[in-house]
Amino acid sequence: MKILHADCDCFYAAVEMRDNPDLLERPLAVGGRPEHRGVVATCNYPARTFGIHSAMPMAQAVKRCPELVIVKPDFDKYRQVSQQIQALFFELTDKVEPLSLDEAYLDVTDTPRFQGSATWMAQWLKREANARTGITVSVGAAPNKFLAKIASDWEKPDGLFVISPEEAEAFIERLPVSKLHGVGPATQTKLERLSITTCQELKALALPTLIEQFGKFGHRLYELARGIDRREVKTERERKSVSVETTFDHDLPDIDACRRALPALVDKLDERLDRHDRPATNKVFVKVRFNDFSITTIETGGHAPDLATFEALLGEAWQRKARPVRLLGVGVRLVPPQELMQLGLF
Repeated sequence: MKILHADCDCFYAAVEMRDNPDLLERPLAVGGRPEHRGVVATCNYPARTFGIHSAMPMAQAVKRCPELVIVKPDFDKYRQVSQQIQALFFELTDKVEPLSLDEAYLDVTDTPRFQGSATWMAQWLKREANARTGITVSVGAAPNKFLAKIASDWEKPDGLFVISPEEAEAFIERLPVSKLHGVGPATQTKLERLSITTCQELKALALPTLIEQFGKFGHRLYELARGIDRREVKTERERKSVSVETTFDHDLPDIDACRRALPALVDKLDERLDRHDRPATNKVFVKVRFNDFSITTIETGGHAPDLATFEALLGEAWQRKARPVRLLGVGVRLVPPQELMQLGLF
């Protein structure tokens, strides 16, 4: 297989810098205001030198960099740019798996253009994306999705890195285990206790030992250490739920305040379900984040996504902690497509 992983560099910030060149050299974060408990959606590279990163509370980002420029997200604009870039992907292949507005896998195994060279395709993709949208895209090319994603990040920003099948084994053996998808701080610490810091060292552990130490994830570690990834590029993504949520400027102090905030959320969910042509649902749920940052979600089947149902779920969810609430969300779980097909048959 020949897989490309394309990833726009600091996408939201890149669009804002393209539209306002005065921001190019200034530390910039796209996200909510610090006084409204906003978080960083993304930031440019000057901001990253201060240790700012995505999902960081904006108040913390401003403490690290008082001169930080904060721009409110404009998702309609970002979607338009994303559509332009994704149109490029489909000029190469119809086997495209979008992961988000700024990221996708492309299976170019059978693409005849550029004499079938994944490297030349990646070069073309980068050049055309910049020419048509002004956005820089980093691209990785490799024999599978796992390696392609690592390759796209290898020389960021504005990177192009190719891992050929002949080079894959040597590349993986030198790879730090921290680069493996799913290896977070806790797993990395556990591996270090076993004196494992590279995939070559990880490869020396037998499969039963890995399963004993890491459970089901041990099997995945065994495969990744050998560069094994059998996942195909999925051209259709199955939506499993539709939801809306709000983080409040001030904590909702009690259940009555939560109930007063609920109708606006239910109305917003109703609008979103209309946009999705009223998909078949089998469960409704409420999500609550308390002021101690703990989260609880409660759901039920066999009920319509109406205000009365959500009020009942909210009351039960709130009782689990009975403390001020920072975030409320409501949503529905969708009926899987295979179940819809079975219902149609009978």
